[in-house]
Amino acid sequence: MTTIRMPRPAFSRRSFLQVTAAGLALAAAPSFGAVAQRRKPLVFAHRGASALRPEHTLASYAKAIADGADYIEPDLVCTSDGVLVARHESHLSDTTDVASHPEFASRRTRKTIDYQAHDGWFVEDFTLAELKTLRAVERLPKVRAANTRYDGQFQIPTWEEIIDFVAAESAARGRDIGLIPELKSSTYFASVGLPLEDRFLATLAAHEYTRRAPLEIQSFEVANLKYLRSKLGRRDNLRLMQLVIGEAIRPSDVAAAGGQQTFAQMLTPAGLNDIASYADVVAPPTRVIIPLGKDERLLAPSSLVDDAHRAGLLVHTWTFRPENRFLAADFRDGGGENARNEAGSVAEMRRYIATGIDGFFSDDPGLGKLALGA
Repeated sequence: MTTIRMPRPAFSRRSFLQVTAAGLALAAAPSFGAVAQRRKPLVFAHRGASALRPEHTLASYAKAIADGADYIEPDLVCTSDGVLVARHESHLSDTTDVASHPEFASRRTRKTIDYQAHDGWFVEDFTLAELKTLRAVERLPKVRAANTRYDGQFQIPTWEEIIDFVAAESAARGRDIGLIPELKSSTYFASVGLPLEDRFLATLAAHEYTRRAPLEIQSFEVANLKYLRSKLGRRDNLRLMQLVIGEAIRPSDVAAAGGQQTFAQMLTPAGLNDIASYADVVAPPTRVIIPLGKDERLLAPSSLVDDAHRAGLLVHTWTFRPENRFLAADFRDGGGENARNEAGSVAEMRRYIATGIDGFFSDDPGLGKLALGA
């Protein structure tokens, strides 16, 4: 059994929301100009329409596009033979049927990646051909039981397959559909000899669609975004997004390099000005923009949106989910914690839209469009 350890912090939107829950339309390509030119907020399909289909499948992306999402989100990790594929993290156990494949039983192991410990199977221990024998399953079967009827139907898509799929959907529907990929665990993948960035850049360059379509690249790390800016420069269809949380924890690459900057420091006016030197967007979790009180009801908004705009940054927040368990107490109904609550979700999104955010991630982008009045 192999243990690979990284210096402490690792963050995903999912892990942050698990803690805090307990206690956008593209009629044309969006303007990527100054904050003063902001338009109606953009809707980003979080892992596709993940409230309605198993996440990071072509079915999930297809549903999101059909429901009007402005962008779809592939989280990118790397296979042992160097192919970028869409999984929220490299851990496969929660989102695929890998445990039912006896031929892979010996590859079960334990790793700590980005401060999260997992026991199971990992993308970087499989070739692409091996991964293609697996099928996706619903990550939250008790919460989204209806999605389990799709278990076993869909493969893990590659980044190139996603680009081709979105390009085809764009051509069929006659509208630009943005891509908002996240490079996951860059420091970890570099440490095991599978750096993500140049593979990612080569794929962008190889596809006509990604050379012109709306593209927003996100990361919780800093060095990879600075590297991508140095290679991609600034162009009309491109934005870089710095993902953050509201805690005094260091990004993985900062910690690995012995730096001291924390996410909390990045959210100060000085920190936001620093982000603006290499990125276009800051992306905090929703509860940093409007915090929850002890009763899990919304408090007054923080100053973050205004502070970020003064620094010249757009603000894109994550993530809205339509089930009662994920909503602020203000918006829950009596249907039980796992019940889908569309009215409550729309009302919560509208409260956040009123703060002046420029875009938001939603597990149900169709509800996001409703919240915008689309």
